[in-house]
Amino acid sequence: MTGRCRDEGSVSVELAVLMPLFLVLVALAVVVGRQAVAQSAVDLAAHDAARAASLSRTQAVAEERAVDAATQTLARQGLGCIELTVTVDVKGFGVPVGQPASVGVRVICEVSFADVAMPGVPGTRTLTASFTSPLDRYRSRGGSA
Repeated sequence: MTGRCRDEGSVSVELAVLMPLFLVLVALAVVVGRQAVAQSAVDLAAHDAARAASLSRTQAVAEERAVDAATQTLARQGLGCIELTVTVDVKGFGVPVGQPASVGVRVICEVSFADVAMPGVPGTRTLTASFTSPLDRYRSRGGSA
């Protein structure tokens, strides 16, 4: 007998079995982190879009400014959306002056995680954020013009 242990080489086998699981875990952690950062950017875009829309005088200008603000905020945050949808609720512009009214914005951004391509990791994720900003109660509001 040479006195060698029966465990010789077991570390290599354990490493070969556990390494793929570890890599998948790391990839999932990266995706979750990137998703949290992306969600924060989409939340900020919805906030900025609603604020820009609430400062507008007409519905048409409000919609245009909201889309521009959301697009610019996402670009500043470094988030590239595969598909971006900005929906602006401008019904508040129809409320008579002196009564409370608001503008709502919903931002939907589809984000790609294709660069972290591993089994069990989603390729894309759709992130959504909404925000409502009040209109000035005593400032004139234009309708759809």
